[in-house]
Amino acid sequence: MQRIADMNIRTTKLKSVAVLLASASLTLPAFGQGTPSPMASPAAAAAAAAVTTTTAPTGSMNDAEMMKQMMELSKLNENHKLLGEMAGTWTFVVKMWMNGDSTAKPNESKGTAVRKAIMDGRFFVMDVSGKMDMPGQDGKMKNMIFKGTGIEGYDNVKKKFVGTWADNMGTGIMMSEGDYDPSTKTFTYTGEYEGIPGMKQKIREVIKVVDKDHHTFEWYEDRGGKEAKTMEIDYTRKK
Repeated sequence: MQRIADMNIRTTKLKSVAVLLASASLTLPAFGQGTPSPMASPAAAAAAAAVTTTTAPTGSMNDAEMMKQMMELSKLNENHKLLGEMAGTWTFVVKMWMNGDSTAKPNESKGTAVRKAIMDGRFFVMDVSGKMDMPGQDGKMKNMIFKGTGIEGYDNVKKKFVGTWADNMGTGIMMSEGDYDPSTKTFTYTGEYEGIPGMKQKIREVIKVVDKDHHTFEWYEDRGGKEAKTMEIDYTRKK
């Protein structure tokens, strides 16, 4: 039970743990016991005492109750099933408007996406590959190989759909959260990414499920307080 208690302390008091780890004179065994070591500094001892006195307030859940809730929150539900319906291999056509004017003629390209379940269906990984016309360093359009990976899931704690995205056009990982509207069969995610230092940009993603073999993806960017549609992708399930 001591190990379970230690795990709960680390989970619920992450900030306090950071304080303790920053104090080199405080040993890990002392933290695990919830009491300062004989060699601990006064500041470290006070931090350890704070953890001891604040991790078990009156009326809080005991170890068994916490574990029961954690197990309950780990279960799959209809939201995970929704994401599972889009698993498979897809071909897609991308339309891009670099200038943000979706009424203009877009740059078009094609590719393939494979979405599969991991962690027993709790998450879904999508690997994307294709070729896109992108402006090079000289400003001229060039045909470039594009690769990207996304992970989607439904967070039972946040009660939100969650996603990450990374690709070979950058080194950052974008995170987003969203909801699903069953009346329109539409997922809407919001997030933020920083492609250039100091230039953070809010984005909105809209995924519309047409039927089991077709769905669309729309990407909107906040440009100076005004939203602009800069990308649209049409997915078709590969037979």
